[in-house]
Amino acid sequence: MDIAIYPGSFDPITLGHLNILERALGIFSELTLLVAINPNKEPLFSQEESMEMISEAISGLPGAKVDFHNGLTVDYAREHGICTAVRGLRAVTDFEHEFSMALTNRSLWADFDTVFLMTKAEYMYLSSSVVRQVSQMGGNVAQFVPPCVERRLREKFGHA
Repeated sequence: MDIAIYPGSFDPITLGHLNILERALGIFSELTLLVAINPNKEPLFSQEESMEMISEAISGLPGAKVDFHNGLTVDYAREHGICTAVRGLRAVTDFEHEFSMALTNRSLWADFDTVFLMTKAEYMYLSSSVVRQVSQMGGNVAQFVPPCVERRLREKFGHA
């Protein structure tokens, strides 16, 4: 099957995330951005807000869809018959964490694989955390996020 999931908190989704998504759609015919809860992070946007922003950001990408899961990614994948996750890598520092997660998921379900894609060089420094911080301090994030996310960030931080 050539379907996959792209799990993450996407809080908020960035142009780096969309770069990985677009490139993954060159490999897979269908890719679900799976908004997942990270218990170690306090989200800026609610599940509903994230889903709305992501839906708007990916609306022009055939084969891309968004869903939510409050549990283990591998459980969602098994329930939906999806055997592959896509994960983006920005730098070597991402690899250790992502490698550990991939092996953990594989130990939970032997049929589950992870495909790693490197982001474009122009997005290697970009993270949702950086975007949130720049926006909170009143900085312009237009070069980092889709317009729908930029608008929501300005509203969230009272810079509208």
